[in-house]
Amino acid sequence: MIRTLDDLDAEGTAVGVRVDINSPLSESGDGLADDARLRAHVGTLSELTERGARVALLAHQGRPAGDAFSSLAAHAERLDDLLSAPVEYVDATFCSDARRRVEALEAGSVLVLENTRFYSEENMSFDPADAAETHLVVNLSSVFDAFVNDAFAAAHRSQPSIVGFAEQLPSFAGRVMERELEGLGNIGERASPRVYVLGGAKVDDSIEIAETVLESGLADTVLTAGVVGNTFLHASGVSLGSESDSVVESRARDRLGLAESLLERYPDRIRMPNDIAIERGDERIEVAVEELPVDEPALDVGQRTIDAYADVFETAGTAILNGPAGVFEEERFAVGTRGLFQAATAAGFSIVGGGDTAAAIRRLGLSGFDHVSTGGGAALAMLTGEPLPAVSALDSA
Repeated sequence: MIRTLDDLDAEGTAVGVRVDINSPLSESGDGLADDARLRAHVGTLSELTERGARVALLAHQGRPAGDAFSSLAAHAERLDDLLSAPVEYVDATFCSDARRRVEALEAGSVLVLENTRFYSEENMSFDPADAAETHLVVNLSSVFDAFVNDAFAAAHRSQPSIVGFAEQLPSFAGRVMERELEGLGNIGERASPRVYVLGGAKVDDSIEIAETVLESGLADTVLTAGVVGNTFLHASGVSLGSESDSVVESRARDRLGLAESLLERYPDRIRMPNDIAIERGDERIEVAVEELPVDEPALDVGQRTIDAYADVFETAGTAILNGPAGVFEEERFAVGTRGLFQAATAAGFSIVGGGDTAAAIRRLGLSGFDHVSTGGGAALAMLTGEPLPAVSALDSA
């Protein structure tokens, strides 16, 4: 059974807290362009500091050699604004200086340790027992009294800071982790019909998700949109036009055959767009599938698709949204995403699968969903019935 903050005696306790505050950086690279992930953890951190814990924060930013691979100095500065507790930063993670800073923490204060991915161990996967023997975990466990994992967005990874501490210390789920497990857990027991919306441009992943949820019975219906919808149209024999077809063929690669197979096996459970929206001149033009192909690329779904999918949501027990319906960053082609997402709130329980989907919701100012996940890959893993290493580690702690 997973313990939560309700089970932690926080007063005076040195608590290592793993969060996921991996954020878009400003164009200059020395600040944050979006602090949504930091804000998500404010509840957990505020509760711990108000209860007298001495909090040492573990997190990552970017990947080695990537543009977003940077220190956590800017994150610490922003957290100092967001929290009423004092926030310090140290440009080290588990060396003797970092450990001394943890030991010197006063009750009710926070220390942000440096980017865990600056150290090679954190860029590899381990089983929990081996993760517990890494330098990062061994060294920090010597100055932590307890560990809290609030990093749901990284829960699908098996890195030392995610799974190792539960082998060494009393471990607990933070409030973000707790809410995510309540919102996304036991998807197979959610009310049916269960409707999955698969959109966006990550075609390979989405086709595999479609196969998983259809074969397992997690999905009663799969609604497709975006490049994913275009791919299923293409697989069904519809030519959208040379530009859209080439995008599909480059993104789908060796998954077109699987898409064709899924349409043969589940002809009544996979729905494809009834129309697309294109840009012709300076206008948004909606084109029925029967009128394809066209020269212009498909940038959105049209009103016929929105209306047809809205009818499905009206009788859905659960709606799961993953991926936008089009190029939502451009207002003219945000119509499909806005319309489909708003319609999904009519379902008995509506879930937003994190990542790009949550970003679209924030950008479009949409609300009314029952659960909006902070995770992308982790949310998808739970919504397709896969176990999460971080959750398994907490469960066995």
